[in-house]
Amino acid sequence: MSKRKRRDGGPRDTTPPPAPDPLRVPVWDAHTHLDLQDTTPADALSAAAAVGVDTLVQVGIDVPSSVWAAQTAAAHERVHATVALHPNEAPRIVLGDPDGWSGQRRPPGGAAALDAAIAEIDRLAALPHVRGVGETGLDYFRTGDEGVATQQESFRRHIEIAKRHRKPLVIHDREAHADVLRILAEEGAPERVVFHCFSGNAELAKTCAEHGYVMSFAGNVTYPSAQPLRDALTVAPIELILVETDAPFLTPVPYRGRPNAPYLVPITVRAMAEVKGLAEDELAAALAANAERAFAPA
Repeated sequence: MSKRKRRDGGPRDTTPPPAPDPLRVPVWDAHTHLDLQDTTPADALSAAAAVGVDTLVQVGIDVPSSVWAAQTAAAHERVHATVALHPNEAPRIVLGDPDGWSGQRRPPGGAAALDAAIAEIDRLAALPHVRGVGETGLDYFRTGDEGVATQQESFRRHIEIAKRHRKPLVIHDREAHADVLRILAEEGAPERVVFHCFSGNAELAKTCAEHGYVMSFAGNVTYPSAQPLRDALTVAPIELILVETDAPFLTPVPYRGRPNAPYLVPITVRAMAEVKGLAEDELAAALAANAERAFAPA
């Protein structure tokens, strides 16, 4: 058994969880990061398909990962890409924040560096196998006050890219609900909007539903402390929900803390069906149709 230390000093189990029973109706993993998982795209697709997860949406968080996402989607029919600068990435480009994805300090690049990065995202977004622009948005949990203006500028520019290319906008929203909704209203939201790893309560879910925004639920909906998420799922219209892993993060119970992967989607689907009071097959059919619609080619 492979183990790493937990934050409390104890060992953390990093063994991949066992495969769940297959779904009878195939669904998508609407948001995953294969480049951060200990696998290959071919192996991830094979393991997912074996349990009824037949399509993966590979998500970019910076320029290199967005290029990789586009290349991977071009090489694999059942992988679709989205491209963007994560909301925490934009301030790192401008300010040289040391808490980067690589853990290394990046020299400050200023506005010109941000312009160049967004131009590359714009170029990638035009590719036919890139099905969305994201994950973009706002994250006030990890970025300090000095990065808020840059995050908001980047978010606005990603909204424009999504609208111009007629592709869905995939939103990362952490502790920033009011500003995300405000900026969407100010800029005019794209025709298709997906709130990835939905993190709000029932009130936010009702607001999203009023605007036709899609809400994507991840493995954290299974966590004992996540009753507000379950309340949100309860009121979310069935035609406006997706399922995702955000793998390798947010592994569902009972494997929380171990590495997540697309093949674990059935666990979350079954938990969502219980919350919604729906039969597993009925929910899976809706999730599949919703994903097809949300990420349909422009």
